[in-house]
Amino acid sequence: MQTVLENLHQNIDQNLKSCYTSTLTLALTINDNGIPENFESISSQLLASNKCISAVQLVPNGIIKYVFPFQENQFALNLNILKNPSLKKEALKSIINKRMYFAGPLYLKQGGIGIVGRLPVYKKNKFWGFSAVIIKLENLLKISGINTIDTSKYYFQFSKVNPNTNKEDFFLPFRRENFNNKQISIRIPDGNWKLYLIAKKQTNNYSVLYLPSILGFTLSLLFGTLITILLDRPRRLQQLVDIQEEMILNSQIKFKTIFDQAPVGIALIRKDTGGFIEVNKKFCALIGYSEQEMKLKNYKSITHPKDLIINKSVSGELIDKNDTDYSLKKRYITKNGNTVWANLIVSSLFSVNENLNTNIAIIEDITLQKQILDNLKDSEKQFKSLFKNSPIPLWEVDMSLVKNHLNDLNLIAKEPIFVANYLKEHPEVTNECFSLIKIISVNYKCLQLLNIKTKRMLAYNLKMVVDNDTLIDFNKQLIAITQSNNQLTYDSKIKNSNGESIDINFRWNAVLGHEKTMDRIIISTEDITFRKNNEKMIIDSQQKVESLINAIDGIVWECNIETFSFTFVSKKVEQILGYTSEEWISDPNFWGNHIHPEDRTWALEYCETKTKENLNHDFEYRMICKDGSVIWMRDMVNLVFQEGKAVGLHGIMIDITKSKNIENDLNNSFNLVSRQNERLLNFSYIISHNLRSHTSNIASIVTLIKEAETEQEKKELMDLLVSVSDLLNETMVHLNEVINIRTNISLVIESLNLKECVDNVMKIFSKQILLREVSIINLIPEDLIINYNPAYLESTLYNLISNAIRYSHPDRKPNIILEWITKKNKNFLQISDNGIGIDLEKYGNKIFGLYKTFTNDRTSKGVGLFITKNQIEAMGGTISVESKLNHGATFKIEII
Repeated sequence: MQTVLENLHQNIDQNLKSCYTSTLTLALTINDNGIPENFESISSQLLASNKCISAVQLVPNGIIKYVFPFQENQFALNLNILKNPSLKKEALKSIINKRMYFAGPLYLKQGGIGIVGRLPVYKKNKFWGFSAVIIKLENLLKISGINTIDTSKYYFQFSKVNPNTNKEDFFLPFRRENFNNKQISIRIPDGNWKLYLIAKKQTNNYSVLYLPSILGFTLSLLFGTLITILLDRPRRLQQLVDIQEEMILNSQIKFKTIFDQAPVGIALIRKDTGGFIEVNKKFCALIGYSEQEMKLKNYKSITHPKDLIINKSVSGELIDKNDTDYSLKKRYITKNGNTVWANLIVSSLFSVNENLNTNIAIIEDITLQKQILDNLKDSEKQFKSLFKNSPIPLWEVDMSLVKNHLNDLNLIAKEPIFVANYLKEHPEVTNECFSLIKIISVNYKCLQLLNIKTKRMLAYNLKMVVDNDTLIDFNKQLIAITQSNNQLTYDSKIKNSNGESIDINFRWNAVLGHEKTMDRIIISTEDITFRKNNEKMIIDSQQKVESLINAIDGIVWECNIETFSFTFVSKKVEQILGYTSEEWISDPNFWGNHIHPEDRTWALEYCETKTKENLNHDFEYRMICKDGSVIWMRDMVNLVFQEGKAVGLHGIMIDITKSKNIENDLNNSFNLVSRQNERLLNFSYIISHNLRSHTSNIASIVTLIKEAETEQEKKELMDLLVSVSDLLNETMVHLNEVINIRTNISLVIESLNLKECVDNVMKIFSKQILLREVSIINLIPEDLIINYNPAYLESTLYNLISNAIRYSHPDRKPNIILEWITKKNKNFLQISDNGIGIDLEKYGNKIFGLYKTFTNDRTSKGVGLFITKNQIEAMGGTISVESKLNHGATFKIEII
């Protein structure tokens, strides 16, 4: 029984030692910041290599935060074992002893009965938490070989004194009367357990009468059984040895695998000499020596000289305290002479076997971490120096409580609009959050800005710097926290200790690594009061300028010199063109598209040419308004220069439509006066020429009459005087008719059918038309109505048709064509003939002169065309002629 129980004990002890290796490997995944790295992948490998373990845990600060496998063990998450009454005592026992301790068996939150092995983990000589493994009780007993016990002879029992009740709890089925039988037990200190092996009680009920006979049979049977047992015992012992050998082999394979493939250096070291017994590949790679070279050295030969004393003092001090484990940070000298930093954990194997004179050392390369730490320390010093001496007022605050409060209100990750509305409806929340701000530090410039002497005064009187706008703007910070924004910038106001309001530029940044907790926030509060005052002055000035610009009776504008796209248009554009300045600016081609089509091409080319020549320019063109009307604009353009280079255009557009209309009226009046003057000159010439010739003739005849000697001579002179007098009268009649045309300012205008008027005039010439076989082609529409003076229209038609018949060509029949032509919004009556024509090169400027004739016809007096021209002009129209000698003539009369 002792041998069987000893074998069971060794098997259980071996499994527990392999669990120690697993928890140690798991602890090595924790970096210097206390965060596990590659937890899941390493945990998976540990479970695959150790069948005894069913789950692993990392328990920072006594709270279960990391479990694997997750699905089966998630119910254990967030359990605080240091505060749980049923778990606390055994957890503290591992901390007190600073070594692994197996708690339980106990009922697991994830189900079943299990044993929890906890290894206390220390980082930077400070308790971090536990590295733990979960072992199902049934798995431990099964792997330990309990199934090999001869159940026909023995009972096996597993017990532990409950740390809370101090009573012994049994974890396997049993009957208490069995404990009266022969039993042996053994204690396992790693979990404070007790193993029992109990002999089964044999119950024989013999009859007294048959005792002698049965006794003989029994003795024979017992003798046979004893021989059988004696013969079978070597086989059983060999079976137990084989099982033990297999378990040892498996344990060695697992250890070797972990030893060789560990992500950190591991070495077995002799206590007395410090020589290396075994080293893994990671340690060799770290130091630079081969495995054979390392076995010829001891730890002192590769330790940095300055760390030898520290190493010796730490290990000596621990030996004095009978402590077998210690850790420290030290430097090693590599093969090539470089220095590397390592985190060294040394554990003595004395606790496993008192005969062993061996330490196991775990060496983690922390050179990079050390360098980063040194850099961080330098950065921290530099930061503190910059923070303290910064010319900008700086704050360092802790807003972790603010974030926690917002989280309690369930505002984290809500929509910004929702948070803003909530804070608006609950202003007390803003005040509560403001009171939760903790000031860590402020620099001198900040105290100077607020006119406060110490940080302590500011910390206890933070609300004294709150302006009316400060709390309103503080909501922006609260919204940023709920959205996990780590940066924020806005302009706000604060007060100094004198109650004076200060404009500040508020910049808010979470320190790298503290974004989640928000426990370190750097805030700059740059004084921008002077800038704000200047901005206000500039805005006021701009408003005044804009007001003045909008008061100008013209469109003030600025545009891009390259594209002619406008960047500013004054509000006056809406009053002048009907468009808003926004409509103009939004369309890059607005200006060109709204220039009148007849002016667009030349205006754009003119502006582009003058701009390329770097010349200011002033020009006039027409633009189309929003209502479709057309206005005249005068555009005065100036180039904007920077460093001698033209960079833009600005100017003013003035509506000159009224002045243009006045100018047109003046031009029309001027043209009218000019024509009247021309007529007056012609008329005065006619009077001075024609009347003078008649009066001279009369005066000469009168003188001759006075000097005549005979009656016959007097009579002839009197007849001649009568003839001259008739000519004078005829001239006076013609002149009177012209005067009447020019002085008749109240002509009667009627709606006349032009075709009917032409037909009526044709009737006058019916005999001549028949006699000369004249062909009349009247193409004037029958329903054409014009507004004209009837007498002037009839006189015009009469004179032009009579001339066409009178001056027909002798070699061909007369042909007269009358047409109505509309061209460029103007109406013309065109009368063409195939007569003798007029030599325009010779008589072009005399055709419509009074008494100007161009043929040998003595009946021609040169009055008809003169009167016709005056009548047409009196109606506001014009008359022109196209003719070629012997090819006929075409007269065009403009009808207004």
